[in-house]
Amino acid sequence: MNNNKTNNRIAVFVDVQNIYYTVKHTYHCHFDYHKFWSDISSQGDIVKAVAYASDRNCPRQIAFQSILRNIGFEVKLRPYIQRRDGSTKADWDVGITIDIIDFADQVDTIILASGDGDFQLLANYIRERFNKDFNVYGVPSLTAHTLVEAASNYHPISEQYLLKH
Repeated sequence: MNNNKTNNRIAVFVDVQNIYYTVKHTYHCHFDYHKFWSDISSQGDIVKAVAYASDRNCPRQIAFQSILRNIGFEVKLRPYIQRRDGSTKADWDVGITIDIIDFADQVDTIILASGDGDFQLLANYIRERFNKDFNVYGVPSLTAHTLVEAASNYHPISEQYLLKH
């Protein structure tokens, strides 16, 4: 695992829906992607950054996606599906997992912004199979304990990552 920040190649993967809802639920505000990018880039060279979001094709989301692209993220969109029962679906877990596995051998550190416990198996796999750091950013009260334990490093999303209005 690479502790040399100057040679540390980083890939960043953001589960936008998870971050949006956990930050909003816990702190009643929004996540500061600019601050997040700044902090990550101070840890090494970001060679890949992907934000996974749902596509509702509304002006606010289009503007937000543009902001993410301007920061440096590739934005991948999945259609937003509303079921007959009123529930919604825009799950990116499999897509995020495939992309992380595909990119793991090209970087020293994987960073995942999500609190979803389904990624615990992925974190263990990347650390064991590829001998890579797997760092997780998530809201403490809503990040699965199993994911925190599986991560090389866990970074709580708290005050420093919140947009102040």
